[in-house]
This record gives sequence, C-alpha cells and structure tokens, in this order.
Amino acid sequence: MKKITRRDFLNRSALGMGSVVLASQFPLSPGEAEKSLKPKKMPLGFQAWTVRNSLVKDFPGTLKNIAGMGYKSIEMCSPPGYQFAGFGPLMNLTAKEMKQIINDAGLICSSCHYGMDELRKNLDERVAFALEVGQTQMILSSFGLPGKATMDDWKKAADELNEIGLKAKNGGIQMGFHNHHMEFAQIDGTLIYDVLLNQFDPEYIKMQFQVAVITIGYKASDYFNKYPGRFISAHLADFSTDKTTEAPVGQGIVDWKEFFASIKKGGVKNIFVEMEENTFKDSAAYLLNT
Repeated sequence: MKKITRRDFLNRSALGMGSVVLASQFPLSPGEAEKSLKPKKMPLGFQAWTVRNSLVKDFPGTLKNIAGMGYKSIEMCSPPGYQFAGFGPLMNLTAKEMKQIINDAGLICSSCHYGMDELRKNLDERVAFALEVGQTQMILSSFGLPGKATMDDWKKAADELNEIGLKAKNGGIQMGFHNHHMEFAQIDGTLIYDVLLNQFDPEYIKMQFQVAVITIGYKASDYFNKYPGRFISAHLADFSTDKTTEAPVGQGIVDWKEFFASIKKGGVKNIFVEMEENTFKDSAAYLLNT
C-alpha cells in the first residue's frame, strides 16, 4: 500500500467550511436529540506522514494546496523524532516559524506524532515545542517494540508512557497513543490492544484509533462504544472491497454513518485523513458535504 510505513520506520529505529459534523448529520435517538440542540463540529484534518515528500520540498505551498481542498488542520510528525523518515529538513524551523507557516496556510496544528526515544530523552523540550506550535495533544506513534515482544514488554512500555503522560499533563498537554496493525495481534490468545487499554491510565493516555485496521476485521465504532471517553482522535482511511487498495473516504468498505454516530461516545476530538494525497480531495468532498 505504502512504500514505507510509519510502523516499518519506527520498528527500525478552526471551524468553518473545513468542519465535519459529528452529530445531527445522522438520525439521533430522542434522548440524544434532547442533549444535542446543535451539530457538534471539528476541523477536518490530515496527517503529514503520507505527504512528507511534498512537505519537505515546499512546506508552505503544500499546506496551502491541501487547505484549498477544505482541510483546516494538520497533524504533524515531530521533525526530530522523524528525522530519518523524511522530516529531517523541517528541523531547521523553530516552533514559532512552523506555527506561522501553518497558520498562514489557513490551518491549525493541535496534534503531532512523536517518537518514544525523543519523549524519553527530551520530554520537557518537546512539550515546550508542542505548546509553542499550538498543540494540545502529543501522540506517541509507536513503542517500537520488536516483533517478538512479550505481553509483559507491552505492559512495561504502557507503564512508561503513563509516566510520560503524567508529566505531559502537568505541562499542559494531553498524551495519546496511536495504533497500527501490530497492536491487534494476539499473544497467547489475548489481544494486545485490549491489554493496552487496560494498562493505560485513562487520564494521562488517550487513544488515537487507526481506522485502517478495518482490513483485519476491527471497527473503530466497536471500540468507541465499548470504551467511552478513552479516545481523543482518529486516523481516517477507506479501502476497496478487496481490502488491499486505498479508496477515498466514502467510496470504500468503512461504514462512516456508524463511525460518526459513535465518535462522540468515544471522546474523539480530532479526525485526520491518512492516505495517499490523491485521495485527499475526494475524501474532503465526502466528509464536508455528507
């Protein structure tokens, strides 16, 4: 699907027209209707990973191009944490400069992906960077554990992130955790993702759900309904019926009505399209006009 995935890399090392309706665009039960007098909206966002090559060549121009499709928010990848995955050239930008360029394009950046190593070694500096850019959320993209990691290894990593999350919270930032397919593997018959949800402190670690795991049988809506309030954001992706080819949001196998009906319960505050750039325009058209 992608030539280089974030998982491969890590294992080796405001409102307005760009807002998506979260409630009221689908039928509500009488009780829900009473509680929701107005549609709740959030800025439509995209994740920087899949457009990294364009971003490093022309950061302002790429942002303006995507903003022109209706996007209002970008979720960045921390340049130091992703230095060797294509974001190295952006390390020359200060937090203030990055924020200015993003804002000049008509976008905000409330969330960013970080690597475990930079959080371990430079948490205070990374929190300061995040705040200056305007972020309210710092998302760990992966623990970077080896394929043969035991469940105890996963639990230990979760406990470490709890400590990081506590410190980040004290600094004014909410920490989150992003899943890949690997967290939906089983160890001795137990799903890793379920163990992580049990191990994470709900106050300090929120979850960012990768909708792409639909290709292996897991639906975001099931988790949003099962674990109310545990999620902070989601990465949107859709796929053809053979589950091997990306499709613009709304043109694939994901039940988006079901998804949007459940995100309020899950606690989701931000959504980010994460697919190849050629799907961005049609995905935005669907999400903004459904």
